[in-house]
Amino acid sequence: MITNLLRENIKNLKAYSSARDEFEGEASIWLDANESPTSLPNLPNGINRYPAAQLKDLKKQIALVKGVDASQVFIGNGSDEAVDILFRCFCNPGKDKALVFPPTYGMYNVCAAVNDVEVIESQMDESFFINLNSFEKRNEEAPKLTFICNPNNPTGNTQSAETIRRIIELSKGIVVVDEAYIDFCPDKSVIKWINDYPNLVVLQTLSKAWGLAGARVGLAFASPEIIGVMNKVKFPYNVGKPSIDIALDALKMNGLMEQRVVENSLNKQLLINGLKQFQIVEKIFPSDSNFVLIKFTDHKSVYSTLAKNGIVVRDRNSQPGCERCLRITVGTREEVEKLIYCLNQM
Repeated sequence: MITNLLRENIKNLKAYSSARDEFEGEASIWLDANESPTSLPNLPNGINRYPAAQLKDLKKQIALVKGVDASQVFIGNGSDEAVDILFRCFCNPGKDKALVFPPTYGMYNVCAAVNDVEVIESQMDESFFINLNSFEKRNEEAPKLTFICNPNNPTGNTQSAETIRRIIELSKGIVVVDEAYIDFCPDKSVIKWINDYPNLVVLQTLSKAWGLAGARVGLAFASPEIIGVMNKVKFPYNVGKPSIDIALDALKMNGLMEQRVVENSLNKQLLINGLKQFQIVEKIFPSDSNFVLIKFTDHKSVYSTLAKNGIVVRDRNSQPGCERCLRITVGTREEVEKLIYCLNQM
């Protein structure tokens, strides 16, 4: 099935191969890649070398943490790279379509536009849950890629397992479940489903709960067949050694990420409780993530007040169903308290 979905030029693509990929002995001197034999002083050891071996180590560690096989793991320069590569693997420019459920993460549309792929939209209800009837009608257009952001950005809610399963089973293309925020609600992940559905790709990241947004380490999980194709299409050495080293260290800090998630949950409740006291707050949408979507009676005044006090939030007013809404990330306790204080001065 997967081979039939690939672009014709990708089916016959020969992956880039380095001498180190082909070497089978015990190497001690590296004269194959035209690297500098020495690095600059006071920089990490090995920074003068391409990070092929370290990337394999990171893949093994991710597989261990996530409970999958290393052959089911793709590592990208942020999960946006994985999104773009999926378009390049499966969507013929000017011909194929991708399906999204707005309001949702904006990079799906950006990557589609870059790759000359038409985006079709399926409706969600007023509480931002997928309307399966709408999906089934749109699915008749045979989208090559269907993106489900879960938890959804910018709304924060999660779709039911039954809804996601139904979409996967009905789709004749690739279904991408973007779990960038799943570490805030790990019991709702569908990563284990990659063993059951060959057309499923699950995206995750170390940018959110793991606190490594600056390292740009994105993850994709799928069948070895899909991962193999993605690895053929990606650029060699797409993740740098400093990012790999940082990610490896973070993944070995047992329990720390989970502790931070608990702290974030407490601060989120502090934010919600603080917002409830204001008459300008019209609605606070339920969130399984590290942010909250809030509808205000006058979102522009709120945005302006916060901006004058050096607080940056995201205006989502232009998104479908998000009229007068701001998306507020859960910060530290002190940051949340300052935000509430500023609103109290309005």
